[in-house]
Amino acid sequence: MKLRTIMRKSKSHVSFKETAQLALRGFGVWWRENLRLLLSILICGVVCALTPYVDIWLLARLIDEIAGGRDPYLLKTYVLALMSTSAVLSLLCAGLTRWKNVQVACLWHTQNKVFTQKLLSMDFADMDDSHVQELRSRIWQNTDSGGWGLYKLIYSFEAIISSVMSIISAILLTASLFILPVTAGSGGLMILNHPVFILLIIAIMFGVTFAAPLLSVKAGSYWVKYADENQLGNRLFGFWLGHLGNDRSKALDVRIYRQDILSRSNLKKYNPFIPTSKLAKASRGPMGGYQALSGAVSQIFVGAAYIFVALKALGGAFGVGRVVQYVSAIIALSSGLSMLIETLGNLKNNTPFLRTVFEFLDMPNKMDQGDTAIDQNSGIGYEIEFRNVSFKYPGQEDYALRNVSMTFHAGQRLAVVGVNGSGKTTFIKLLCRLYDPSEGEILLNGIDIRKYNYQEYMRLFSVVFQDFKLLSFELGQNVAGSMNVDLDKADQCLRDAGFGIRLDKLPQGLSTAIYKDFDENGVDISGGEAQKIALARALYKDAPFIILDEPTAALDPIAEFEVYSRMDQMIGEKSAVFISHRLSSCRFCNDIAVFHMGSLIQRGSHDELVADRSGKYFELWNAQAQYYEVED
Repeated sequence: MKLRTIMRKSKSHVSFKETAQLALRGFGVWWRENLRLLLSILICGVVCALTPYVDIWLLARLIDEIAGGRDPYLLKTYVLALMSTSAVLSLLCAGLTRWKNVQVACLWHTQNKVFTQKLLSMDFADMDDSHVQELRSRIWQNTDSGGWGLYKLIYSFEAIISSVMSIISAILLTASLFILPVTAGSGGLMILNHPVFILLIIAIMFGVTFAAPLLSVKAGSYWVKYADENQLGNRLFGFWLGHLGNDRSKALDVRIYRQDILSRSNLKKYNPFIPTSKLAKASRGPMGGYQALSGAVSQIFVGAAYIFVALKALGGAFGVGRVVQYVSAIIALSSGLSMLIETLGNLKNNTPFLRTVFEFLDMPNKMDQGDTAIDQNSGIGYEIEFRNVSFKYPGQEDYALRNVSMTFHAGQRLAVVGVNGSGKTTFIKLLCRLYDPSEGEILLNGIDIRKYNYQEYMRLFSVVFQDFKLLSFELGQNVAGSMNVDLDKADQCLRDAGFGIRLDKLPQGLSTAIYKDFDENGVDISGGEAQKIALARALYKDAPFIILDEPTAALDPIAEFEVYSRMDQMIGEKSAVFISHRLSSCRFCNDIAVFHMGSLIQRGSHDELVADRSGKYFELWNAQAQYYEVED
């Protein structure tokens, strides 16, 4: 439903007011993020647009003098002026173009920074929402497919500067064309002096000048018309041929199943750029027709301009030098006007894409950030209470958690168990305040956690998520989660997490790069080693609460036993929450919470729960234990 709403909105009427408002907002984004980019385009555009007109004016004077008086002094002056100004302006234009190109080269990274900052600043609940991911995907697809959105504004700005300067310069050079009269005795050419005829010629020229770019804009509107239909195909096409080939984590599966995943039939079925796609059909039909007609109209204007200038020259209005000046200037004027009109039309076509951009950037943060400070040195420790907490994920009708009430004391070791989909991870997300409860409240030392300063509350937790990620940076930086590393502390945390033997074998110790994305001497690590590094990262943060979601899933039984045996020593007096499918790990915890279908159904120690033969914990324990029993 949301996708269809976006599609209908993108095709709705676009007003000039909305086009101007969104374009100005977009330029404001670039102004804040990279002012030098806009300045380089402005200065370079002005200088480079004026350069050819200076040459045209001087060349016309030189030709007139050659065809007329042939004064050696004037000829020498014009030649030197033409050569020197052309050289100086060309060098200046080249230097400015290089400066501009350096700034434009940062375009992708600057835009990526804008969207990344938004993602990092928005509520996790929103970032995790499918609608937000859809918006984000559409923005990138629009950029990749046609440079639409914020990208289009930069190239439109460059075109506007160039076209406006060309129009101003060309008008200055062509004004006298309509003022200088045909000399008496020119017969029928005298009509060229009549004001009505001059106005008619100007009107025809402007009409043709406007018609060509409008036709081109009409052709470009088909990109907007079929943008929604192209989204899925373009996304899948890029994923198949780009992402799958570059993603090391998927390399094994791609090689095993690529005959099906990358089949030609699938690519043909979803590829929007094949001959049978709607866009391709439009290109062969009306889209191509409008573009061809635009080119034809432009050539008609060129022919009309040549004829008009030639007739006035034939009537004695000016000499051959002015012919060169006027013909060049009129064509440049037409090109400038056409570029300006086409650019304004493209800005209008770009408006639906900017709607998507600002729908994403304007998303407000709904979570209360709180202002109550947390006593980081509380002598009584921390106590967390879930009080009648229920939660639904956005857009879902069923509860992921239902009426959960429990208290978790400082220094406690709590194991959270249950089958897949029982609500364990949701419980952790609510505890860490990645989401707020739909109903009920979570209290820290008797105060609703929504009243606490959000960043301070987040600092209370060190978490190893089940799908944790390591970055392709140095080992020490991965442990510290920062470019600044306390080397002694990082070393100790790695050894506490069971990574000491491998650490001693690494060629550069904590400075060793993980993976080879940025360093050819980087090392690949196994899943179990990665899990130990993630555990070391949680220890390094030294937060009051440590939450481990399947912390030993990738470890062999011996390594798992060693980790859990040292757990009390590693964690010390901190509070710890373990989520695990291996119930053997629960024996290291003094408290176990059993979740089922979103509800907390049992709680107690291992011995208490396993003694209840009718309980869910006994069922889970027995299901695993039977594989370790030896039959007589």
